[in-house]
Amino acid sequence: MTFCQLLDSHRESHRVGRAGWLRAAVLGANDGLVSTASLMVGVAAAGASSGAVVTAGLAGVSAGAMAMAAGEYVSVSAQVDVERADRAKERRELAEQPEAELAELASIYVGRGLPKELAAEVARAMHDRDPLEAHLRDELGHTEAGAARPVQAAIASAASFLLGGLVPFLGLLVHGMGARVWAIVGVTLFGLALAGIAGARIAGGSLVRPALRVLLGGAAAMAITALVGQIAHVSGL
Repeated sequence: MTFCQLLDSHRESHRVGRAGWLRAAVLGANDGLVSTASLMVGVAAAGASSGAVVTAGLAGVSAGAMAMAAGEYVSVSAQVDVERADRAKERRELAEQPEAELAELASIYVGRGLPKELAAEVARAMHDRDPLEAHLRDELGHTEAGAARPVQAAIASAASFLLGGLVPFLGLLVHGMGARVWAIVGVTLFGLALAGIAGARIAGGSLVRPALRVLLGGAAAMAITALVGQIAHVSGL
């Protein structure tokens, strides 16, 4: 079998390209579930009416989705600015000190285990092909798969927050305020478990640990918020 045939028969699919939007989506879904449910449980624990609980939940979902979108866009845009600054700096250094940059790239390959002669040869080949991309990739770790994408992150975060935030409203289908609170908690924990499992499957990791992590965090958040609401109700605030 030739080298090309062997390469064609061994095509791999990695998940690093999903890292940006997956992080934003998982964060948005978990935040939507936990923050909306906690808000509704807290308001209910304070003795508010069903209408007030619904209003609080809707306000939380709307505001949270917009906040997540804006926050993701701003933070990821800052990462884009850093990447652009690094690119400009490398381009300037390559123009001013090409030989020093070539030696730097060769030293990187030596640090990764290549003999000096081979490292110098590889560095020269990389410089002849595309020195800027070689330095961005091998010196700074910038790759196309891992590039920051603000709009993608913002949309993924807002959409997943909205979807996650709608789940606690299923608990309102139960009659009686006390039963509704427990129903909100139950459907939220179920949603958190599904979100953790889905994120783990997309990422290719184990299923149990992510599910437990989001379940414990969500349960703690709802318990603390319910306690605050109860204290506010008892104290008459």
